[in-house]
Amino acid sequence: MKQTGTILIVDDEEDILITLKIFLKQHFERIFTESNPQHLPRLLRQYEPDVVLLDMNFRKGDTSGEEGLQWLQKTLELKPGIQVIMITAYGEVEKAVRALKTGAVDFVEKPWRNEKLLATVQSACKLSQSRQELQHLQTRQRALTEHLDSSAGDIVGTSPAMLEVYKTIEKVAGTDANVLVLGENGTGKELVARAIHRRSLRHDQAFVNVDLGAIPETLFESELFGHKKGAFTDAKEDRAGRFEAAQGGTLFLDELGNLSLPMQAKLLAALQNREIVRVGSNHSIPVDIRLVCATNMPVYDMVREKTFRQDLLYRINTVEIQLPPLRAREGDIALLAGHFLKQYARKYQRAALELHPAALQKLEQYAWPGNIRELRHAVERAVILSERSLLTPGDFLLHPDFHQSADFFQTDARLNLEEMEKKLIQRAMTKYQGNISKAADELGLTRAALYRRLEKHSI
Repeated sequence: MKQTGTILIVDDEEDILITLKIFLKQHFERIFTESNPQHLPRLLRQYEPDVVLLDMNFRKGDTSGEEGLQWLQKTLELKPGIQVIMITAYGEVEKAVRALKTGAVDFVEKPWRNEKLLATVQSACKLSQSRQELQHLQTRQRALTEHLDSSAGDIVGTSPAMLEVYKTIEKVAGTDANVLVLGENGTGKELVARAIHRRSLRHDQAFVNVDLGAIPETLFESELFGHKKGAFTDAKEDRAGRFEAAQGGTLFLDELGNLSLPMQAKLLAALQNREIVRVGSNHSIPVDIRLVCATNMPVYDMVREKTFRQDLLYRINTVEIQLPPLRAREGDIALLAGHFLKQYARKYQRAALELHPAALQKLEQYAWPGNIRELRHAVERAVILSERSLLTPGDFLLHPDFHQSADFFQTDARLNLEEMEKKLIQRAMTKYQGNISKAADELGLTRAALYRRLEKHSI
């Protein structure tokens, strides 16, 4: 079976061109030949070869190899990264070495051995195609990242608390400092991480998002560091982990507070050494990433309780960003509601929609325990279900227990964060009669995260 690939042979001897074409045609799909190197620029554009076989000398009696080197340089300028193999006469190894230093991938001597010639061309062709595939994947990754960023959108808000967040993002984005984003569920921690990445020097590289709360402890190393084929039962092939996937870019570790102490130790070792080892391998792989972490859990309390490593906390929070809950963002509820209203009106092809003042008042009096995520869902639901262009209070189905934010958050001064979280979960579970999916959606949690909290609070 012929190997996919395009080979261009440039030599002034017709016999050489014919011989090489007949031989290589048996192994590659497309072979083109040319005796005049002046046509190289046109042929490179026309055929887009994977490999060029280029003679060292083109003028009769010339053995200096200078012309071949000049055309080698020209070829590399016109098509950077192309694989060029030089054809040299016997005894011109020194000139061939000069060609390698100039940028040729290899050389073959006249007269050549077919086996060695074929192996050389096949290797160069595979290398060329691998590089093209890598460039294609990088292009797709950039396009995907841009799409995700545009889908996620920019951070919306003009409250004093959010203006402080913006200032910090601008200051830290251009550095490689590790960032820890703290805030309740649904406050937009991933948006902050993406904003930092977009404004960083790594913006054209990958942004890799990892939900640590969704990774079982048994798969932690495999997911983050990768594995070798056969490392465990389901490891049917080599696989890169999230650290490698984020190489040169930004690694965003969400739900950091859910890591057990053994998992924390493994993460700390990778961050300290700036290298990882795939499961089943003894070979260390250097990693170059920008780290952004996020959690909704009280990590400083956890450090005091010895459930979170202090050295890991120091490692990840060179700069800390505290995201305010929606109820503390004066004026932003109206701004966000209008933003989501336009967004979902376009998505669901609804005519221009407006909020009735009474509906906006209802939204502003609500406590939003699920923060921005809950507000977005509420607006989307209203856009879908309402048959009018003016949305009224009745279009927004909010939990009655949370209508008066002051009552809920201030009536019992003895409530601490853990007790408040437990009470919220109990109310959600009661409301939905134990339905995990609905309760998790109401609270702005994943099913896995809700299961962990149910276990933590013995609910």
